[in-house]
Amino acid sequence: MILVTGGSGLLGSCLIRQLVEDGQSVRALYRSAIPSFTGADRVEWVKGDILDILSLEEALKGVEKVYHCAAVVSFHPARKADMHRVNVQGTAHVVNACLDAGVQRLLFVSSVAALGRIRENEAIHEGMNWTPASSNSEYGKTKYLAETEVWRGMAEGLSVAIVNPVIILGAANWNSGSSKIFQSAYHEFPWYTEGSSGFVDVEDVARAMLLLMKSDVTARRFIISAENRTYREVFSLIARFFHKKPPHRKVSKFLSEIVWRLEAVKGWMTGKEPLLTRETATTARAKVNFDNSRFLTEFPSFHYTPIEHSIERICREYEAALDVSPEKF
Repeated sequence: MILVTGGSGLLGSCLIRQLVEDGQSVRALYRSAIPSFTGADRVEWVKGDILDILSLEEALKGVEKVYHCAAVVSFHPARKADMHRVNVQGTAHVVNACLDAGVQRLLFVSSVAALGRIRENEAIHEGMNWTPASSNSEYGKTKYLAETEVWRGMAEGLSVAIVNPVIILGAANWNSGSSKIFQSAYHEFPWYTEGSSGFVDVEDVARAMLLLMKSDVTARRFIISAENRTYREVFSLIARFFHKKPPHRKVSKFLSEIVWRLEAVKGWMTGKEPLLTRETATTARAKVNFDNSRFLTEFPSFHYTPIEHSIERICREYEAALDVSPEKF
């Protein structure tokens, strides 16, 4: 039996579908309502929360392997407490419960933010660690602290492995998370920055996780990234496949500094999470490259989907969803 936390999210739902297709017995936590997606009806859903130790212990009965995907991803200062509670304390609960239940193996979904991604003069690799100088986000700090909990579990006898994905591309609720870039491109958002980052298909991240879980590789972490691309390139590709106008106005540092401050005021007045924060403004301008060679060396049969192919598929999936339920978008 395999337990998946965060099974309703972009990555978690994709992972569950692949596990089910692989013929594995899957149990997953849900908080309020059982999610609906392909393969969800073949999963044993258990109501619980990683912050609820008793429900977590109950969910782990008979479980041999755990994929810990649950997390709060936000760059809004108001979510700081939530991120520390879920990402750090919640991961500590998962690790402790795995140790108590005799779980054989834990695979933790971290982030490249935990490596300190504000490094423009060298490619980021797994040997790097988070420092205040190399990170501009509280989210990155919480994922780094969550990793320390996983390494603690390893020291106490738990077999662990960690994946550090870059920006994950996939068709999910495009009002939040990384999928929001598809919404922005669809609505012909005109602005672009000269920043760059790594990008990867959600299907590839899930495949990499299955491969890693089945292996005997332990006590290691892996950057999961298909390609390094500029944000302008990615937005332009999405616009092209949506048959929309690509971004054409460059955002200067001065302008971005003004906008995130205006968004902060707007968010304070409306109570809504701002579209741009100080953290996201800095990240969007940073020219960051990621070294993905460790995973490809360890698993030479694995191949990433070209980003252009991924974006085309995802755009087609969104278009199909828009035809069926345009009110959701």
